[in-house]
Amino acid sequence: MGIWQGFLDSLKGLFEVSGLTALSWENYVMIGISCFLLFLAIKKQYEPLLLLPIAFGMLIVNLYPPIMAAPSTQMIPLSEYAGDASGYAITTIDGIQYVNKPEYGGLFYYLYQGVKLGIYPPLIFLGIGCMTDFGPLIANPKSFILGAAAQVAIFITFIAATLMGFSNGQAGSIGIIGGADGPTAIFVTTKLAPELLGPIAVAAYSYMALVPIIQPPIMKLLTTKKERSVVMQQLRPVSKLEKILFPIIVTIVCSILLPSAAPLIGMLMLGNLFKESGVVDRIFKTAQNELMNIITIFLGLTVGATATGKSFLSWQTLGIIALGLAAFSVGTASGVLFGKLMYVFTKGKVNPLIGAAGVSAVPMAARVANKVGQKENPSNFLLMHAMGPNVAGVIGSAVAAGVLLSVCG
Repeated sequence: MGIWQGFLDSLKGLFEVSGLTALSWENYVMIGISCFLLFLAIKKQYEPLLLLPIAFGMLIVNLYPPIMAAPSTQMIPLSEYAGDASGYAITTIDGIQYVNKPEYGGLFYYLYQGVKLGIYPPLIFLGIGCMTDFGPLIANPKSFILGAAAQVAIFITFIAATLMGFSNGQAGSIGIIGGADGPTAIFVTTKLAPELLGPIAVAAYSYMALVPIIQPPIMKLLTTKKERSVVMQQLRPVSKLEKILFPIIVTIVCSILLPSAAPLIGMLMLGNLFKESGVVDRIFKTAQNELMNIITIFLGLTVGATATGKSFLSWQTLGIIALGLAAFSVGTASGVLFGKLMYVFTKGKVNPLIGAAGVSAVPMAARVANKVGQKENPSNFLLMHAMGPNVAGVIGSAVAAGVLLSVCG
C-alpha cells in the first residue's frame, strides 16, 4: 500500500508541476497562433528566415514561461540554509540573518538583452548593407521619391496613435512599424517606449514576413492592368567609383543632419562599403553570412518570446498590432500612388508597382512587386527597378527614425 501511495503522490507531484496546471488559457491561444505562423513559414514559405524563429520563440515561451524570466534573489534564513553561504551576501532583518541566493534568469532573458539594449538592430543593418546593391538606386535617383513616399505612413500613424491616447514616444514607436523595418522599429522603441518593445517588435517582424500576403491586394486595388503591365527600360550601368562614394556621402550627410540616425545609417553603409570596396572580402563574408545568421536567430527567437499570453492578449497590444497593420498598408498605398504620379509624369514609362517596394522590407517587397508585374505580363522583369525604391526605403526608414528620436526623445 505504501508503494502504491508513493506512486500516486509522484504522479500528483508531476501533474502539479506540469504545464497542464501552470499554463493559462492565454498561453494556449498563443500556442495556437504560433503553430499557425509555423505553418505559414514552413508550408507557405512566407519569409521563413524571419517567421520560423519568431513563431518558435512564441511557442516555447508560452509552453515554458520561465525561459524569459529575469534573474532574482531568493532570501533564505541562514539557519535553514544547508549549503556554504560564504559566497553570498547576508542580510539581517529583525535580528534574523538571511542568505541572498541569486537565481539565474532564463536563457532567452540574456539573449534578449541584445534587443533591449539596441545592439542587434545596427548589427542587422551591417549585414543588410553587405547584401544590398545600391546600384539601382544610384542609376535611378527618382527612386528616392518612392522610398520617401512610403514613409508617409509612419507620420500618419504617429498622429493617429497620439489621438488614440498614446504618448508621443509610444506613438513614434508604433508609427515606425509602417516602415516595415524590424531593426529600426526595435531601435526606436528601445529609446522612446521600451515598455512596448515586445508587441511592437512582434508586429514589425510579423508584417515584414507577411509582405507577400498584405501587399498584393493593395497593389491590385490601386492600379489598372495597363499600369501593372508596363515594361520599364533597362537601368544604366553604375561605376565602381559611384558605388564606393555613395555610402560615404550618405553617411556624412545623414549623420550631420540627423545624428540620432547615425548608428543605423552608419552600419548600413559600412556593410555596403565592405561589399563595394573589394578589399575586405573576409570580413564582408562574415558580416553577410555568419554574423547575420547568428543575430537573426537570436533576434527572431527573443522577439517571438516576448509574446507571452498575458502580455500579448491585451487591448493595448491588439491596438498596436492594428495600428501597425494600418501603417504598413498605408505605406504600401502611398508608394503605389506616388508610382502612379510618376507613371503620369513620365507618360507611362514607370510601372506604379515599384512604388510598393518603397517600404523597407528588403528584398521581399521588391520580389512581390516583380511577381505581381509578371502575373500581368510574363515578359516583365521589375526586380531591379523595384530594388531602387526598396533600398531607398531602408534609408528612408532610418531617416524617419532619426526624426522621431529627435522630436520625441
